[in-house]
Amino acid sequence: MLLAKNYYLESRIIYYLPRVMLTYFKFQMKARAHILVSGRVQGVFFRDHTQKWASSLNLTGWVRNTRTGQVEALAEGDKEKIEELIGKLNEGPPLSQVEKVDVNWEGYKGEFKDFRVTFSDFW
Repeated sequence: MLLAKNYYLESRIIYYLPRVMLTYFKFQMKARAHILVSGRVQGVFFRDHTQKWASSLNLTGWVRNTRTGQVEALAEGDKEKIEELIGKLNEGPPLSQVEKVDVNWEGYKGEFKDFRVTFSDFW
C-alpha cells in the first residue's frame, strides 16, 4: 500500500523508498486494442510503419489491409504504449492522410509473440 509519494507500508512499518524504487512498484496495466484506420492509408507503407512503431514500443499483434481500404491492427501490451501507438497512427507515415482512427478496447489475452504485418484473405 502506498501511503505517500516516497513511503511504503508493510506490516505496520513504514519504509522510505527512493524515487528509483517507486518505479519498480508502478503498476503496468496490460490491454488489447482492435484498431481501424481510415483515409489514404493503403499503398503508403502504413503497415510497415505500424509494425516498426509497435515493435519499438514492445507491443505484440498484427496489422493488415482490409477490403474497404482501411488498415486494421490488433495490438497487445501495456495500455500506455498502445495509446502511444494510437497517437502515431493518428499522424500516420509521411505519404498517408488519416481521416479517422477507431479503437475498440478488449481484455488482454497475451496470444502473440511479436508484431507482424499479415495479409488479408481476399488477396
